[in-house]
Amino acid sequence: MTEPEQLKRSIGFPLLTLYGLGTILGAGIYVLIGKVAALSGMYAPLSFLFAAVLAGFSGYCYAALSSRFPKSAGEAAYIEAAFGIKQLSRLVGWMVILTGVVSAATIANGFVGYLNQFIIVPEFLAITIMLSLMCGIACWGVNQSVMLAAIVTGLELGGLLLVLVFSGSSLADLPSRFHELVPPLSDGGIWFSILLGAFLAFYAFIGFEDMVNMAEEVKNPEKTIPKAILTALFISSILYMLIALTAMMEMPLQALQQSTAPMTDILKHKSELAGIAISLISLVAVVNGALVQIIMGSRVLYGMSKQGLAPAAFSRVHKDFKTPVIATLIIGLVVWLFAVSFPLTTLAMITSFIIIAVFLLVNISLIQVLRKEGKVPEKAISIQPWVPYIASGLCLFFLGIQFYQVLSNGSISGH
Repeated sequence: MTEPEQLKRSIGFPLLTLYGLGTILGAGIYVLIGKVAALSGMYAPLSFLFAAVLAGFSGYCYAALSSRFPKSAGEAAYIEAAFGIKQLSRLVGWMVILTGVVSAATIANGFVGYLNQFIIVPEFLAITIMLSLMCGIACWGVNQSVMLAAIVTGLELGGLLLVLVFSGSSLADLPSRFHELVPPLSDGGIWFSILLGAFLAFYAFIGFEDMVNMAEEVKNPEKTIPKAILTALFISSILYMLIALTAMMEMPLQALQQSTAPMTDILKHKSELAGIAISLISLVAVVNGALVQIIMGSRVLYGMSKQGLAPAAFSRVHKDFKTPVIATLIIGLVVWLFAVSFPLTTLAMITSFIIIAVFLLVNISLIQVLRKEGKVPEKAISIQPWVPYIASGLCLFFLGIQFYQVLSNGSISGH
């Protein structure tokens, strides 16, 4: 009997960090900043700040767990280790896959807005061609996929720096306009809008959790994954705050709220050439986001299959490509169905809702894991016991805000 094909360990710290940054930076800041401004108004930077705090606490919990359980099934493996309840692990695994699917569908929607800057293509056709290409690359090989994602991440970083170079001078006005960016503490309605904006802005930080699902393809995963998660979150948080502040300083609020290609609109009145450059970079960034989400979803499906939490066919690895081709194709098909069925803001809100629920369960599982272990395992990173409690409380708070919004408006669309 031949041994089943295994995934190949070929990813180090720099490549994994760039992969994670690519997932985080993708559609979030390039597509959603105008949508966040539609909810929070001039206070959008505060929404991004609150979202960064939530991401930071949960990211630290993920880093601690990934150093203890370096497995492709990620969240499902953590919850299995903490509670030993297979049904709960299976549920969380499917929830993670769903977030990858819905997130990739969100990104595919954002792709159309930037593509229309160059050529008008029917939305259905544009989404279908783009997702077909990304599925093909994801099937081809993990090294090729992650290397491409890393190269594109360099472009994404360059694009954000381009915005700061051309428009960052407006940050000089920040001291005189600071009062416009901070509401009075007594205005509960405005603060509620800021928190709703933070819930949507949190979508821009989603991606660090994808890194743990590459565990079986990472060298020295116990050390590499935690370090890469925290590095990617730190860099993205700084960039998001700078870009959000620049957008508020540069563009009239109403124009930003209505923009389908916000990075282009920020730059094009400064330089036509810079506007074209950022449109191209944004287009590639959005495509990159879809690629890494498809890779993530297929790896979770693969990991769940190996643990007996999903059909065995999904754990088959192609003998030449060394990738889970069946799992990848299934994920790509479901992404396409979501992308052609729902609008961008609705998809982003759904993604944030599901992933925060998953984060809550993961943070609680860390509490349980820390209770069980007598001392910190040899290769694991240490974490203060109160951190997962704070992280869990923040998740509950954000979920409560969105529940209240849904009950008030009967919608999760954010409008």
